Amino acid sequence: MAKTQAPKQPTLSDSGLGRIPILDIFPSVPGQRWLPKAFAGEVVPLGAVVFREGHDAVGARVEVAGPSGQRSERLLLALEPGTDRYGALEQLGEEGLWRFRIRAYSDDFATWQHTASIKLPAGLDVDVTLAIGRELFEAGRVDATRPDAQRVLFGKVANTLGDASIDPVERLAAATSPAVLDALADRPFESLTTFSEWREIAVERERAGSGSWYEFFPRSIGAKKNADGSWTSGTFRTAAKRLPAVAAMGFDVLYMPPIHPIGRSFRKGPNNSLDAGPHDPGSPWAIGGAAGGHDAIHPDLGTVADFTYFLKQAAKAGLEVALDFALQASPDHPWVTEHPEWFTTLPDGSIAYAENPPKKYQDIYPINFDNDPKGIRRETLRLLRYWIKLGVRIFRVDNPHTKPLDFWEYVIHTINAEFPEVVFLAEAFTRPAIMQGLAKVGYQQSYTYFTWRNTKEELEEFLTGLSHETDAFFRPNLWVNTPDILTQYLQFGGRAAYKIRAAIAATAAPTWAMYSGYELIENVARPGAEENLDNEKYEYRPRDFALAEQTGQSIAPYITRLNEIRREHPALRQLRNLELHWSDDDAILVYSKYIAAEFSSTGTPDAILIVANVDPHSVRETSVHFDVSKFGLPGVEQFRVTDLITGASWIWGVSHNFVRLDAFTEPVHILHVEPVDGTWPETHPNGADKAAH
Repeated sequence: MAKTQAPKQPTLSDSGLGRIPILDIFPSVPGQRWLPKAFAGEVVPLGAVVFREGHDAVGARVEVAGPSGQRSERLLLALEPGTDRYGALEQLGEEGLWRFRIRAYSDDFATWQHTASIKLPAGLDVDVTLAIGRELFEAGRVDATRPDAQRVLFGKVANTLGDASIDPVERLAAATSPAVLDALADRPFESLTTFSEWREIAVERERAGSGSWYEFFPRSIGAKKNADGSWTSGTFRTAAKRLPAVAAMGFDVLYMPPIHPIGRSFRKGPNNSLDAGPHDPGSPWAIGGAAGGHDAIHPDLGTVADFTYFLKQAAKAGLEVALDFALQASPDHPWVTEHPEWFTTLPDGSIAYAENPPKKYQDIYPINFDNDPKGIRRETLRLLRYWIKLGVRIFRVDNPHTKPLDFWEYVIHTINAEFPEVVFLAEAFTRPAIMQGLAKVGYQQSYTYFTWRNTKEELEEFLTGLSHETDAFFRPNLWVNTPDILTQYLQFGGRAAYKIRAAIAATAAPTWAMYSGYELIENVARPGAEENLDNEKYEYRPRDFALAEQTGQSIAPYITRLNEIRREHPALRQLRNLELHWSDDDAILVYSKYIAAEFSSTGTPDAILIVANVDPHSVRETSVHFDVSKFGLPGVEQFRVTDLITGASWIWGVSHNFVRLDAFTEPVHILHVEPVDGTWPETHPNGADKAAH
């Protein structure tokens, strides 16, 4: 029997572990194959686990280098007690590659101060303890790298510590005066200094992580039914007339389903029926026909010139256009005859159509990515570059989880190397590992399971995960509905349900979205399905938005107010600052969003509290309770809150604040928090009281 060789033990140089351990550096992506990411203006937690043997104190700082060479350094503060986690917040304001590293050290003054505060009052080891302190301040006095004022101060402290005529406790007081603590907070007496390796963060443009999306089908805007039952389709020109109203509601991204020719073979009829009539337009996702494929525009919508006009009108209204990118084909797509190897041929000679049992998509052929991977990659890049050249910079990718992960890694990295401003949104509803894998390999945004997280318990777990567990790489886009998703909560919750879901989506994450018709409370489902009756995927759906608003049948004014609040309050345009609070009712969800003055575009701290009744069928009365340090008011007993929807204002405290939320009037408080006297306490950016450090 062969002798088993013992595994090689790492040498000191192999391990790379410094004198002060620096572990679990964050942000990071599990596996460290891909970079953590942020968007321009995002406030990002940086830090690590830092400790040393024994009981001596340690400290840590983070050094940050921006893409243009700017550098900064921050003190890392102890986070949760007992975890040895240290962190600080940094706002990454510029697009590009940022670098950071952690510097850890033995905090010799903190160690001495702790020991002296115990021993001197007790009369233990007085002379030795004072002598150690004097040596520390003597070293500070002769340190030529320190400011002259500090050296003078440290010299006086050293003399006091060595003066036996002064009471020991008074000497300790001189060494721990506010002036000394301020000087050492900026630059402590440190030894055993240890550096981590440099880490990188990819910072993308703001729209990659923050925005309000609105979806409509351009063929429905301006569509008219003729006397013979046929339809005159809406066009890019008629759809452009809807853009100012979308922008007026506060949205900044307009997403359209596929705009390409639609196949005739196996075309779906109304409500996903298999027998389409001669006037049924078919599903836009059944891409390809006699007029072309993925690089063509449906003739009913117009020409390339009309599409360019639409893009210009959108930009004029302050909207970016997101285009659907669906790698699949109808049986009539040119690819079927030109590249049959791109599809899966079954033993009976037929081509496999798309399925997601029990759903069947007989009008769609999925792509087989293994027969000609190089050819499919070339074609994908060609198509993306074509639409980018026309002016598209955002792509909502349909069902990316049904394509190989290495394919997306290659495609997204190739496109972003050429066009770093391009944003990809993954429309994937599947297992968490796959959804997160898509985000890791490059997708800037992701759909989520938000639409199916409706109870207080579900939402608390879900929102905590998004803001504090996958935040280094997974950017959620919280859709309240889609053409495929009309949940039972919306079907049976009425107007209240629509307001509740919109309020939570708009405040819990920096990116949220809605599909046209949501504002009209379209809540009638096709029997046996979680989607709208007379689904717009299969037929024209013109709507009279103005009339609905005039008659009070639209919540467009409420949606508009939500987006106004988002624009006015920078705390709501951040992801990682969501903190849960408490209520005594299992239907009252409470969370806050806070941004310090240092990072706020307004120049003042911004704190928002959301108190939501997630039961759309009831009136709830309860008490809510807060950890005020989570929104910049540590140690404060009372604070003022103003409801940004109703204008009502109250004085609240840390506990026993009565709330009454009537689902049939206003089911959600969106509260702006301010100190009672208008003066914010001085805090570190992460909300910790400076006096405690």
